[in-house]
Amino acid sequence: MSVHYPFSLPPLPYPYDALAPQLDRVTLQLHHDRLFGSYTDSLNSLLASWPPYHNWSLPQLILRWPELPPDIRQAVRISACGVLAHTFVFESMTRPGTTQPDELLLGAIRRSFGSVPSLLQTLKNTALQEPGNGYVWLAGDGGGTLFVCHTVDQDTPLPLFPLLCLDLWEHAYYLTYQNRREAYVDAWLTLIDWESASSCYGRLRQNRPPYPCP
Repeated sequence: MSVHYPFSLPPLPYPYDALAPQLDRVTLQLHHDRLFGSYTDSLNSLLASWPPYHNWSLPQLILRWPELPPDIRQAVRISACGVLAHTFVFESMTRPGTTQPDELLLGAIRRSFGSVPSLLQTLKNTALQEPGNGYVWLAGDGGGTLFVCHTVDQDTPLPLFPLLCLDLWEHAYYLTYQNRREAYVDAWLTLIDWESASSCYGRLRQNRPPYPCP
């Protein structure tokens, strides 16, 4: 994915049916191609007439949005947050049971949460305590400490460094689970791509920007 304008929609990291039955093919196709694609297209459209900001990265657009022209600043912030969040949404998932945290991330999880099961329970509790739209994130700070946090609507945890992102918007799960959010969250917890999260955490600990994840 381009790190600055023009942004491009990254391909889904797996086939559309790879996460079934936890997430069905139609949900993934609509969520990735149409919704994620719409955020990408919107961001490019908003920035097209503003060359001074074409070299700004997604984190810059999100964190420095008050410096943008008044006519576009709020719309750019929302679109940029949507692009960043959905990049992590799809990178956070993979086929069930195919990855594990590496030793570096596992040590951080144990220091911050006690164990992987405790982290998973914290992620679930946070998701179920928030009735509205938004995301639940596993993120780290510059010292490597991990946090689980909830963001509303299209907000992100920046300047913390995202590692995982659970999408709580109904479009992410309604076709499969309707209003059964707990069933969706339980399913999502089996889909976590620990290899991707470990890669992001490794970049963080090397004092390199963790976005975009390789």
